[in-house]
Amino acid sequence: MATFTDFVRSNTTEPHRIRTRQILKSHPEIKKLIGQKNPTTFWVILGCVTLMTGMAYLVRDQSWWVVVAAAWFIGAFPAHTLFVCIHEAAHNLIFRKPSANMWAAIFANLPTVFPTALSFKNFHIKHHAFQGVHELDADLPDWYEAKLINNYAIGKAIWLLLFPIFQGIRTIRCRELAVIDKWVAANMIVQVAFDVLIVVLFGWKALIFLGLCLFFSVGFHPLGARWIQEHYLTLDKEQETYSYYGRLNGPNLNVGFHNEHHDFPSIPWNKLPEIKKSAPEYYDTLKYHTSFVRLFFRFLFDQEISLYSRIVRKERGRVTIADQSKPDLEIVQTQEYPAKVTA
Repeated sequence: MATFTDFVRSNTTEPHRIRTRQILKSHPEIKKLIGQKNPTTFWVILGCVTLMTGMAYLVRDQSWWVVVAAAWFIGAFPAHTLFVCIHEAAHNLIFRKPSANMWAAIFANLPTVFPTALSFKNFHIKHHAFQGVHELDADLPDWYEAKLINNYAIGKAIWLLLFPIFQGIRTIRCRELAVIDKWVAANMIVQVAFDVLIVVLFGWKALIFLGLCLFFSVGFHPLGARWIQEHYLTLDKEQETYSYYGRLNGPNLNVGFHNEHHDFPSIPWNKLPEIKKSAPEYYDTLKYHTSFVRLFFRFLFDQEISLYSRIVRKERGRVTIADQSKPDLEIVQTQEYPAKVTA
């Protein structure tokens, strides 16, 4: 695969809505999964919040090397799981009421220090609707970002280490999207109150520990390879979405089933493997990853992979800004004999 010096341009729309329609036509049994909710996810949130808060208490008086090691080797995993739970809430896949999903996301956000859960929801939904559209897809690196980091190991290591910062800066370019609403404000207020409480009760070291857990969980850590796995052109210069089928799908709540999720964003994490099982001819023919550790090191040291290894497009496919990225649900609901589903 040749070295990229610019993003790969595409004149087509994002590929998932087309495949969703094809799969539903071939496998109508998948309809029964669409619109299901998984309230068990909230108990996962409760367990991870309790674990991370307990760890923050335990490391409050420890040496800094203990704090950093505990964050990298242990804390990053429940922090990443909470990020996945926030992602589930963004798609309203935990509870039936949207407001209940909002509060679940705010609660899941608590141990990760920065109030990002509801902002993430606003931008992530548009990532599904406008995958690869630079001014609307905050998952896509900025032009300056790709040029700055280039394809050298040290640059990519720094990028991973500071990934949450780069991710936050990207949102500035998405001017067409609402940034602040009442839920984002509520997220901020609750998060600041929790952070203050941690400092008052446990001290600054405990809060810094929680911040490190966040940065490691999405950055300089094998778990951070998830961002490379999802849409970077690592295995094929034309396939823009990849799944991961490996052991970390356990603690990561099947987040590796990324093609499946983009094809069917209205199906919760516990049902994603059933999509692949039901339609193997669509997914077994796609390339996929099996190791985050291998991908992590390959991304760092393979100079053929850079931040330019992404597909960009101008074509929005007649999708409106108000789109809520439920193509699977919309297809089923507009059919003559739709399956019983709930938005």
